[in-house]
Amino acid sequence: MEQLRIEDITKNYASNGGTVSAVKAASLSVARGDFLTIVGHSGSGKTTLLSLIGGIAQPTSGRILFEKVDIFSLGSDRISEYRCDKIGFMFQFASLLPMLTVKENLLLPTLFSPVQAKKGDALAQKAERLIGLVGLSDKLHAYPAQLSGGQQRRVAIARAFMNDPALVLADEPTGDLDEETEQDMMNFFKDMNQAEGITFLMVTHNSDLARQAKRRLRMHRGVLEEQA
Repeated sequence: MEQLRIEDITKNYASNGGTVSAVKAASLSVARGDFLTIVGHSGSGKTTLLSLIGGIAQPTSGRILFEKVDIFSLGSDRISEYRCDKIGFMFQFASLLPMLTVKENLLLPTLFSPVQAKKGDALAQKAERLIGLVGLSDKLHAYPAQLSGGQQRRVAIARAFMNDPALVLADEPTGDLDEETEQDMMNFFKDMNQAEGITFLMVTHNSDLARQAKRRLRMHRGVLEEQA
């Protein structure tokens, strides 16, 4: 069943030299439970594409339909609900709040979701389970300053699953990790994809990780192409 459809999405930015097209007429159909990776050089438009799908950036033209609804036809409140309830974000940086513990950082996204907020004590158990799945059970009450860069990255990975996302948008999610831990996290992603049916769209510079996906895409100067 199709979950996400991108129809001729273009994103232009004004610059001193004129107009820059970060994404050029990109189209894509993604089925529920699919796992796609996107590779390409820096500046090729990969992060911009994820921002458009996540409803963070507005397209210059084209449509993005999630579960048959054009997300940019929604009001600002509805788009916020879409981001909170449907999308799990993994950004290039961990972006943990320094005054919160690991557990509190995981619980933070649930405060903005009426659906999750009703689950009460179950959320604390879920946070503990997710931290265990990324191998940091002993860091549950630590603060970000007490963690290495790689550990902070794993906390951010776990946080993306707190609101039971239907789609995870991951922008270089393993960038701070050593080779062994990077593969461990990729295995975790594949387990969540298969067991929970979560759809993944992951940007990576690691060709070995990219090859493990069900589908592989490449971006070059804003043009999105599927690879065999």
